[in-house]
Amino acid sequence: MTTNDIGSDSEYTEESVTFEQVSELSGDILLEFGAPWCGHCQAASSAIKEAVSEHEGLRHIKIYDGKGKRLGRAFKVKLWPTLILLQDGKEVDRLVRPLSAEEVRELLSKTN
Repeated sequence: MTTNDIGSDSEYTEESVTFEQVSELSGDILLEFGAPWCGHCQAASSAIKEAVSEHEGLRHIKIYDGKGKRLGRAFKVKLWPTLILLQDGKEVDRLVRPLSAEEVRELLSKTN
């Protein structure tokens, strides 16, 4: 898989990208770590979708996280959902367990 193959996902996908590949991504990226059965993830889903839809060109990658998943551990994710905003592969900021679209908008406002 090349970094060009990493796109936007509407569902959590099994870890298919490495930390090294994420570090090579260009542009604004929102990584969302969570699980489809997680109540916190389900509760935050509509707020995240609403805020992300307002940012054309933002790649939103949902990563199915869990015990032993390397990418989540590399980013030191402990709670779900955890949103990590990247610019050109570097972490800009993160948000854990958002409750409102406004919280997600505030995170996304940190993009160029």
